[in-house]
Amino acid sequence: MVVFLPMYIEKVPNRNSPPAVLLRECWREGGRVRKRTIANLSSLPEDVIEMLKHALKGEKLVPIQEAFSIKRSLPHGHVAAILLMLRRLGLEHIIATKRSRQRDLVVAMIVERLIHPSSKLANTRLWKLTSLGEELGVQDAKVDEVYAAMKWLLKRQEHIEKKLAARHLKEDMTVLYDVSSSYYEGRTCPLAFFGHSRDHRKDRPQIVYGVMTDEKGCPVSVNVYPGNTGDPSTVIDQVEKLRTRFYLKHMVLVGDRGMLTQTKIDMIKKFPGLGWISTLKSDAIRSLIEKGTIQPSLFDTTNLAEISSPDFQGERLIVCYNPFLAEERTRKRDDLILQTQKRLDKIVAEVKRRTKTPLKQDEIALKVGKVINQYKVEKHFSFTIQEGRFEWSLDIDKVEREKMLDGIYVVRTSESNKRFSPEQLVLAYKNLSFVERLFRTLKGIDLRIRPIYHRLEVTVRAHVFVCMLAYYVEWHMRQALKSLLFDDEDLEDLRLTRDPVAPAKSSLSAKIKKARKMTPDGFPVHSFDTLLHELATQTKNTCVTNYAPSSPTVELMTELNPFQERIFKLIKTYPVIGN
Repeated sequence: MVVFLPMYIEKVPNRNSPPAVLLRECWREGGRVRKRTIANLSSLPEDVIEMLKHALKGEKLVPIQEAFSIKRSLPHGHVAAILLMLRRLGLEHIIATKRSRQRDLVVAMIVERLIHPSSKLANTRLWKLTSLGEELGVQDAKVDEVYAAMKWLLKRQEHIEKKLAARHLKEDMTVLYDVSSSYYEGRTCPLAFFGHSRDHRKDRPQIVYGVMTDEKGCPVSVNVYPGNTGDPSTVIDQVEKLRTRFYLKHMVLVGDRGMLTQTKIDMIKKFPGLGWISTLKSDAIRSLIEKGTIQPSLFDTTNLAEISSPDFQGERLIVCYNPFLAEERTRKRDDLILQTQKRLDKIVAEVKRRTKTPLKQDEIALKVGKVINQYKVEKHFSFTIQEGRFEWSLDIDKVEREKMLDGIYVVRTSESNKRFSPEQLVLAYKNLSFVERLFRTLKGIDLRIRPIYHRLEVTVRAHVFVCMLAYYVEWHMRQALKSLLFDDEDLEDLRLTRDPVAPAKSSLSAKIKKARKMTPDGFPVHSFDTLLHELATQTKNTCVTNYAPSSPTVELMTELNPFQERIFKLIKTYPVIGN
């Protein structure tokens, strides 16, 4: 009796060659099993062979689009990349050592600030539109929970900043500090006051905040102040923070001349071991020029020179001259003066025409006020304003004295030659541009700290702190992904070798990258924003089987393309301080 068994596929070893893939038929004849090869399938693709195996087993084969349905697809890659960097930095553990609902909500707010900065109510909606909500388990969060988590975070701010300072600030290091402000929508917050508006929104109250960073611009702490707080008033808080909270006894605080006023410098001198670097104000520089302490001959062979003055006992003064800056300031002043003269001449002509009903003194003053408020060169003019009469004159001597200051700035410091050379002092002061970039990021399209709608002081402070933590993550991501961004990868090396006074120039590699808009290995160069959009094209898909509706759903990720793989590789290999 002959009994035929089903056909099957068998792989047969083939010595030093790949195994042969054979389609075989077998049958039982008496007590023996016999085989016969029907076809050699070795040349077929692996997926076709696999499909034949399933067919020979009697399984029904259908197109993949008929077998599965995608029930939902959520942008995922940007979420995964930011969370990967955040966790590489250990930020979750810095916020709280144990996972909790509050910590997950705070982390979600930090990530969302980088993906799509928005209100806290909008956060709870957006967490359902990307994989962020599912990744952190906050897709069901209510806005009241979010506000409660903000208050929870603010209570931990001091603890978090201590850990960041321990990681990034060391003894004898320079610390950068600067202050900015952002306008506030409404008037209910006790921090909202009218003050000097850097946003040019005099119609809105504002809040003031000061950020401390390490010497490379990585943020460590932030303080929020009422909107009418002057910049110098915040300095002593930072000194106290460095000494009593961060336990650093030997630091050098770098701040601009509006921050480190003479009064504040005198107060800092009372703290042994704490140094400072700043610049002189224009009045002080003018005085040094008039006394002959600063002379043009200083710059015959170099663009910086160290001087001393009895007016600044115990300080080192580094005089710098930038001819490019001098030319630009002269051009700008001459243009503003010319525009002012034209507008003032129009007012003179108007006053002369009004013979029947002469313009009153206050009417003329109002017109003149609009001109000088627009062009800001009033100090170079003198005016005669009476009813029906208006005259003006330009003080040439004042203009010439002002030109003497063009291109000159003076760095002042308490630090000795052993600690800083003149060139190092200039570079240390110029590093304040890192903090200016931080403020541009906080206010601009990246994190949008403004407009601020929070009504309570505690939530305003927490909002600013969340923004700082988000920038902390972004700062490190930018460092890790420099090769794929328009950032200059050779910037740090250039700072050590280039002329500290001359205008900064991009490296050759950065110029080539910007011109070609491609990396040397063929990847497109991105801004940080477009890079996140590129990552977002990797999606997290929820699928179900059409032929078994009751079966559980399956989560499938879109495969990473080579560019996305490079991004994740750079983040995974980024060296983190303290880890």
